Amino acid sequence: MRLSHRFDISRIMETIRALSCLSALSHASRLEVFRLLVQTGPGGLAAGEIARRLDLPPSTLSTHLALLEGAGLLAAAREGRVIRYSADLEGIRALVGWLLQDCCGGAPETCAPILEKIGCAC
Repeated sequence: MRLSHRFDISRIMETIRALSCLSALSHASRLEVFRLLVQTGPGGLAAGEIARRLDLPPSTLSTHLALLEGAGLLAAAREGRVIRYSADLEGIRALVGWLLQDCCGGAPETCAPILEKIGCAC
């Protein structure tokens, strides 16, 4: 008897995207950059300012920024000779949504503490 495997391509793509995000965040410096930009808000920061605040060499920072942007966690906007980076809230929302999509087996009260923790305190 031969078993048939049915692949859900969209689910596989979502998993690959989530792994890309989690991989990008799995380095201490990239996680610091990401958290700084989340705290900064939609205005973001210029790359040089990020480097200064986190005491990172520009060449190292550019690698980290490229990985975070490639994973869909940061957005970049050129302003003349300066590139301003900000957290990509849609990318973050997609990752958190994917992580929690099957949360609590249909018991929303179980998820309440998680949702309270990630609620915006702005």
